Amino acid sequence: MFRLRRVSTFLRRLLHGGSASRDQVLEHLQVCSTEDQVFDVVGKNKAKLRVEHVSSAVGMLWELQKEKPQILRTVDLIRSHPQFLTLRVLAENKISNMDDSMLVDTLYSFLRLNVEPHDSLVQQLVSEASLRIDRFSMASLSKFAICLNDQHLQHSPLMGHITSIVDQRLSSIDDARVLTTLMISVSSLVSTRLRDALLHRVDDLLETMDASNYNSPRRVVQFLRNIKHNHRSLLEKCNKILLRNIPRLDAENISIIMGLYQSLQFSNCDFRLAVKQRLTELVETSTEPFSFTKLFVALGPMACPETRERLENTALLLADELSAQQALAVAEALEEIQSRNLSLMNKIASVIQRNLHVYKPVEVARITQALFLMQYQNPELFAKLRNILVNFLQRSVFPYEVTMLTRVLSMLPSPRLEDGVISRVEAVVAQCSLNDLSALSAAVAKWMRNDHSYRHNTPSKYMRLLQTLNHCGHERLQTADRLDLVLEELKYISGEWFEEVLVEQMLVMLQRMMDQINWTNVPELAFFLTRINHLCPPLMDRIASVAIKDIEKIHYSATYAMLLPFSILNYDPGQADNLYDVCIQRVIPHISSFDPHLLVLLAYSLAVADWFPEELIRAIFSIDFLGRLDAQLETLPDALNMRTRLRLMELNRAVCLECPEFQVPWFHERYCQQLQKRGNNAISPAQQRIHKMLGEVLDGINRVRVAVVTPYFYTVDFECVLDRHMQPLAFSEPSTLQMSDKVHWATSSLVNVGDELPPGAQRVAVDFLDSKTFCKNSRHIKGEALMRKRHLEMLGYRVVQIPHYEWNSMELSTQDAWKKYLKSKIFKELSS
Repeated sequence: MFRLRRVSTFLRRLLHGGSASRDQVLEHLQVCSTEDQVFDVVGKNKAKLRVEHVSSAVGMLWELQKEKPQILRTVDLIRSHPQFLTLRVLAENKISNMDDSMLVDTLYSFLRLNVEPHDSLVQQLVSEASLRIDRFSMASLSKFAICLNDQHLQHSPLMGHITSIVDQRLSSIDDARVLTTLMISVSSLVSTRLRDALLHRVDDLLETMDASNYNSPRRVVQFLRNIKHNHRSLLEKCNKILLRNIPRLDAENISIIMGLYQSLQFSNCDFRLAVKQRLTELVETSTEPFSFTKLFVALGPMACPETRERLENTALLLADELSAQQALAVAEALEEIQSRNLSLMNKIASVIQRNLHVYKPVEVARITQALFLMQYQNPELFAKLRNILVNFLQRSVFPYEVTMLTRVLSMLPSPRLEDGVISRVEAVVAQCSLNDLSALSAAVAKWMRNDHSYRHNTPSKYMRLLQTLNHCGHERLQTADRLDLVLEELKYISGEWFEEVLVEQMLVMLQRMMDQINWTNVPELAFFLTRINHLCPPLMDRIASVAIKDIEKIHYSATYAMLLPFSILNYDPGQADNLYDVCIQRVIPHISSFDPHLLVLLAYSLAVADWFPEELIRAIFSIDFLGRLDAQLETLPDALNMRTRLRLMELNRAVCLECPEFQVPWFHERYCQQLQKRGNNAISPAQQRIHKMLGEVLDGINRVRVAVVTPYFYTVDFECVLDRHMQPLAFSEPSTLQMSDKVHWATSSLVNVGDELPPGAQRVAVDFLDSKTFCKNSRHIKGEALMRKRHLEMLGYRVVQIPHYEWNSMELSTQDAWKKYLKSKIFKELSS
């Protein structure tokens, strides 16, 4: 009995000791399923709360919020709860007792619960963390870096310290989530060397990570966007992982990824098709403003007309519930899809109008631009927007902001321009990029044309500002010393000011930096030369040399941009055969990996240069490929869709004419007929003059045809037929100058001849070549005009080309001179 009592006493002590060692407060916190339960535990145990309890409670509050959809989160209610103040006070008093991980976790949770960065609690947590930063684990370091970013401290010395630690410990980071989080945080501070090291390390980690983790590859894409680095192979690796995860992605994540891809000018057919299907599946469930707005922005531009109508109808029902930011997003999407739903436009404009006071300067500019481009009619709203833009502009100190506000302000009609706007532009112009300067000059030129007082005020404020812009542009080019930075500024530059004021000096500057041209920047440089339509043999020779030497380092998809200036501008370097050959060999093994539309554009550019790789041509004109292309075209913007369809037709025509052995059928008859009906049939004064002169030279207007449509749908400006004695033959019907009544070969019979030409006779095509047919800085004819000439000759024509600079020259300023010129062109010997 005594022995039994001793055992019973021992068990009671053991159980009591066990319960004493349990942390009941922590256990109660860990089983909480609502925020109120957390606050209830905190309120009942204020005197008992240790540092672990405080950290756990704050972390639990954020975890409960994080699990909810954005629209259902109640962060404001949490922050106003009395027990939340208790947690803040206790946390601030117990900072020194927190271990490293707890310190960072607590800071992270408080920031996620919208405690202001200037709050003393946050300030002390950051201060304490900065003292311990060198001993943080990489996981804690990555979370601390996020906290600094949340406080807009990405350029701070503290973030610089983190960047240095990442550089030193990079090889030890084995977690893709930790590394990609750090990469985004330090993206604004990385050197080129560290950038390449980070990309190499994350490339390895993506191979071994869980394929269902789509956040890590998304962060890699975000890092590439932040550093403006188009690393194609890494992008494709990330895209493959994201593609596998599309069934798990919601509209918000899809919208984010598509925005990142757009910024990097990265397009993938399989991704867009999968995204379109996934978003279409989400239409039924996206019925609240937050998710629907994301869905509308992402799916709208890709949707078929029926789905787009459903989206617009839902948007109309939800419009009154949209926040200011959501209304802006919908307005921009409506502009992108060129919506004509007036009821929806009015609703969105109404939401925007009542929220005008909350928008930031750039947001007001985006709103104004979207409504203007939609041709929305509301003078009262535009007047308000203009006043807000002017007020913002007069106070702004950021060059990019001043530029955008100025550009958008110039869209709106105004009888005068405020002096404050001019002075604000003058204040920031020295800090502007070349692209900013170009945008500002276009705005000033527009104001100059619209301001009638300008004519009576010379030199005016506009001229002084233009002179300042010119000076800044020239100075920027003269002092530039890094080619990659210049190319970044030139990526979107265009307009008359750039072409008239800077382009020649730009080419000089690029030649000065010729030694910086390498395999990483040749595609971008080549594309820029094509875009400005200027022939620069030294630069193009350098591009060719680099491409031939380092073709294996250049991503296969970049061959399109790299070859463009050689084919489009018709430049034939000494090593042309070698250049085209190595590029084609680079492309062939990757045909199946190309986006369909890009492969069509590449094949067309090769055809212009008279290159027809059989494997490439057969791949494009296969049933499977054309099916993929059709599916992709439905997801592309209208302009790119139309351009791709046109290039496919032109490629089809070139292959039929130049490579009949491939036996590719001509299947664009109906498409060409539709193009004809929609085409612009206006003719220029020069063409009218040529037609009249040809009638006199050929001894009768009935001996010349206008706008003759050949087989394969080339349209010849003027056609005549010469017999074996070089005498013009008359057509059976009188010629007119109505370009809409285009003459087809089937109906253009000759008198007493029928459809066949008499023996020894020849068709002569007379084509007027306007300035678009030539490079802008020379009389060098472009590749597409030469391909047209080549094809017309295959169709049986002798082609006479009349360059605009010859026809409009001083030598041909009289009727007799024009006639003599035409005779010399048309009646030269066949042998010539």
